[in-house]
Amino acid sequence: MAQFYRMLSRFESNWFLYINIRWNRAALTALFRLLSLIGGATFSLCVSLAVGLLAEGIWRTAGWQALAAVVISHIPVALAKRLSPRSRPYQVLPQARTGPRPLRDPSFPSGHTTAAFALLTPWMVASPALIPLLLPIGAGVALSRVYFGLHYPSDTVAGMLLGSATALLVGVWIHGA
Repeated sequence: MAQFYRMLSRFESNWFLYINIRWNRAALTALFRLLSLIGGATFSLCVSLAVGLLAEGIWRTAGWQALAAVVISHIPVALAKRLSPRSRPYQVLPQARTGPRPLRDPSFPSGHTTAAFALLTPWMVASPALIPLLLPIGAGVALSRVYFGLHYPSDTVAGMLLGSATALLVGVWIHGA
């Protein structure tokens, strides 16, 4: 099993460095800064609250569902960060690039990616026609976290699954209530 984890770590580190270093371009930096904001607590909470308060019909429900999912999904994020404190990639890989104020808490899972998928999943469920627009936005948030040297790819995959699953479970709870 230890050999499997070493192989996975080597593979993942290579992917991380490819995105973090080889993709480094001014235009991508600007795009990924914008996308990263979507996964931030302020944006995801404010947008979902505004939609819940101001929208009508299925969009109002999706807004409240997103708000609940963003809040609830951060409980398992906090637990996972305490139970499996994984160092951030820039702390392990000296060649990694990062911004001026890198995060210092554990890397696994990505809270930004979790929030983005908790926010976007209810809207994709409410209107599947939005999936081609919203899914790449969520994936862009995940990529931005790797690009800025803050997460390994598996941190963001875990965030995608956690945010989406939480939003779907909240949806079942809301619609089943």
